[in-house]
Amino acid sequence: MNPDLDALKPYPFEKLAALKAGVTPSASSPIALSIGEPRHAPPAAVLDAMRRFEGEVARYPATAGLPELRDAIARWASRRYALPPGSLDPERHVLPVNGTREAIFAFVQAALDRTRPAKVAMPNPFYQIYEGATLLAGGEPVYLDCPPANGCLPDLDAVPADTWRDVQLVFVCSPGNPTGAVAPLAEYRKLIALADEHDFIIASDECYSELYLDEHQPPAGLLEACATMGRDDYRRCLVFHSLSKRSNLPGLRSGFVAGDAELIAPFKRYRTYHGCAMPLTTQQASIVAWGDEQHVRANRDAYRDKFAAVGEILAPVMDFPTPRASFYLWPAVPGGDDEAFARDLFAEEHVTVLPGRYMSRAGENGDPGAGRVRLALVAEVEATVEAAYRIRRFIERRA
Repeated sequence: MNPDLDALKPYPFEKLAALKAGVTPSASSPIALSIGEPRHAPPAAVLDAMRRFEGEVARYPATAGLPELRDAIARWASRRYALPPGSLDPERHVLPVNGTREAIFAFVQAALDRTRPAKVAMPNPFYQIYEGATLLAGGEPVYLDCPPANGCLPDLDAVPADTWRDVQLVFVCSPGNPTGAVAPLAEYRKLIALADEHDFIIASDECYSELYLDEHQPPAGLLEACATMGRDDYRRCLVFHSLSKRSNLPGLRSGFVAGDAELIAPFKRYRTYHGCAMPLTTQQASIVAWGDEQHVRANRDAYRDKFAAVGEILAPVMDFPTPRASFYLWPAVPGGDDEAFARDLFAEEHVTVLPGRYMSRAGENGDPGAGRVRLALVAEVEATVEAAYRIRRFIERRA
């Protein structure tokens, strides 16, 4: 077997299962706030499309996807990020993929040049696929701490030039997982300038982009930053988007990669050999999803209600960054031991949360995830509010 498999760290939910092993929870009904799996209803029109095109399973799909799907994606991205008309060419700049997780992992394998130092910079804490993909591609992770003091964003100015010299790829996650932090356009522009100077690729994971709390302030994106700089070729820049969170379709495994045509073309070639073309039924359903915003606005409304209710309940007993987007809260735990907090909360209140250190790595400045937990507000509002009351009760009992 590939010896690089031994470099992989235990996955966060593997650690969580071990933490809970042998613990007998209270008799209360279980509520899971640990996994970022949307529980809102999928759009009915998308399900109708899947039934209407179910016969398409009898045909092989092409790696590039249907022209109609690429066109729907390009039109959505151009509207959403105010891109210059025609600058995002469906033929050259867009590639449908089976969700961002699969695409991010595959892109790292295709992108890293193993004949020279291959560092991959990523936010810390982070989505574990960034690290795992890097290790299996023979790369070296570079962890950029995202402390609350810096808005839960990395301090790009603090990265030494000799570190940038060996970086081949930089991951951005905005809105952030687990922090919900949103990178401003200025941050993207700064990173683009660094990419020009040091010749690295920017991979922007934007799968939470449509879950924002202020309807009048949608999060900025990497392609949008390119457009404001007059970079219509999107040089060195790729974005990864998904229907999982936007449209409550995590099981559809549908997303896209868009950006620099000089990166899309070889990645498409890689995927042709990889054998991961999106099923035609899924493509037809995805066309419907990307073309409708009504269900997305309703989705945001539901998350706003939950954030407001949970924030009011937990603010007196927990400190957390003011959320701007995503569906996560990132609170500090009383006492500072996130593992003990998660284990005891499960035992006493039957609520599951994810210890923050399971999503981060310790460095010379400590572990930016330690002492925090991730709360995924994905369940229906009643269950989410009930979980918040149980957490508050748990904390107040120990005060």
